[in-house]
Amino acid sequence: MGHWWFRNIVEPGKLPLLLALLSFVTSFLVTRVITRMIRAGRGPFKNITPGGMHIHHVVPGVILVIIGGFGAVGSARHGFGAALSAVLFGLGAGLVLDEFALILHLDDVYWSEQGRKSVEIVVLTAALVALVLGGFVPFGVNDLTAEERQSRGLVAMNTAGNFFLALIALWKGKARTALFGVVIPFVALIGAIRLARPGSPYAKKFYANRPRARAKAGLRAFHHDRRWAMPRRKFENFIGGTPDPERAPLEKPPAP
Repeated sequence: MGHWWFRNIVEPGKLPLLLALLSFVTSFLVTRVITRMIRAGRGPFKNITPGGMHIHHVVPGVILVIIGGFGAVGSARHGFGAALSAVLFGLGAGLVLDEFALILHLDDVYWSEQGRKSVEIVVLTAALVALVLGGFVPFGVNDLTAEERQSRGLVAMNTAGNFFLALIALWKGKARTALFGVVIPFVALIGAIRLARPGSPYAKKFYANRPRARAKAGLRAFHHDRRWAMPRRKFENFIGGTPDPERAPLEKPPAP
């Protein structure tokens, strides 16, 4: 175990990345536990409201990300400084992405349906970092042999090809497939050759005069969402808490 740890983590300089990932996940989970306790009115935790202004935890998260990021840039991959900077960056990133939906919508949507985006982006980020930590290099460079990597032309062509496949998958409305396809090229290839999702830019451009393709894409998207929507919602509720029920907008009084 010690030999594996040194050869795969310490020697390649992946220890800061591992510490950043662990602190990132820990920060997010601890933050969600505390916010759920505050929401339920349990425990000693309270919202921070100096002068009546609610300070969201994205604020200390941004500060920690800045400190950890600049610390990582100014230190080597090996050493205490790099490890400390990675931990600070991971803690800050967990706080920031936990309120990703707030940043996206510029509104306090933490416990709303829109707030689910924060949980989803955290899970995607953790999965992508874990893949990189496990040895997957973005754009499929790891698929090349040691001899092929010596040729800059082959590396550039491989990178451009996989990036192009990821862009096509994103164009077809498959954001998750495109993200994972950046790290795993085979996933991007599947997203690029399959039918686009209804409402995507690709579907609007190429399916407008193809009713059969448009109907097939809509049916496939319906079955996919029907199969995976409920398990994904349960998983997100388990991690981030159940969102507040949507309230119907109040009717405006009739004008005099």
